[in-house]
Amino acid sequence: MDTGTIDLVAFDESHLDGAVSLSREAGWLHRREDWAMSLPLSRGFAAMLDGRVVGTAMLTPFGDDCATINMVIVAAALRGRGLGRRLMNAVIAAAGARECRLVATPEGMPLYETLGFRASHAINQHQADLGAPPDAQPQNGVVWASEADAPAIAALDRAAHGIDRTALTHRLAEVGRLAVLREGDRLAGYGALRSFGRGELVGPVISQTQDQARALIDFLAAARSGTVLRIDTPATSGLSPWLAGRGLPQVGDGVAMRRGSTSAPPAGPARPFALASQALG
Repeated sequence: MDTGTIDLVAFDESHLDGAVSLSREAGWLHRREDWAMSLPLSRGFAAMLDGRVVGTAMLTPFGDDCATINMVIVAAALRGRGLGRRLMNAVIAAAGARECRLVATPEGMPLYETLGFRASHAINQHQADLGAPPDAQPQNGVVWASEADAPAIAALDRAAHGIDRTALTHRLAEVGRLAVLREGDRLAGYGALRSFGRGELVGPVISQTQDQARALIDFLAAARSGTVLRIDTPATSGLSPWLAGRGLPQVGDGVAMRRGSTSAPPAGPARPFALASQALG
């Protein structure tokens, strides 16, 4: 089949059901709600063939300097025919002069490398059915966030990632719950908990130290309502052995990649330990 006969159209709510079917075919756990979570923040493309969604790619811009590319999927029957490249070229063009970031699967890396992306670090995916949530144990300084914490949360996230993700932190508060770690009058970390796939997802988690990250994760894990929990963390965070010891084995991995980056992320008082799901890169 000539993939040139496939139309690329702007992704909107009418494409959600087709996108869910694609992600299920690919073995992803995303529900319709997980796809819809990123719609207010993103723009993207749906590849259409005979009224069916046969490919997707989404772009989430963060200001004028950076964007993440996510939800890049091609129907199994059409892989290897250039449709993935067409979709990627479309979102890269939509990004303009922005640096682009993504988390690649091993299968996707060769394509991304030909498009100018370079690996920066590995991402470890941890997930397990943990059974019933434990009785919540107090964690020193960790409490649920209030609306008044929103500016400090956005500032902490910006210091960690080097980009302004205020819209994302607001969206996470809408669809899930945010916890914060206080040290006196200062906000030293935050983390998010939301429904995802067959259970719940913890991430992002931003803190200055591993101990702070562990306290946030323990607090959020105890607050889950179901049994299945997922956490994605950079391999460089050093949290993977601890997560495995908490009953969350590593079940997959990815590679964080960048295109158009002119410098490393600025050093700041906080570093990312657990990242958001692949829905937003």
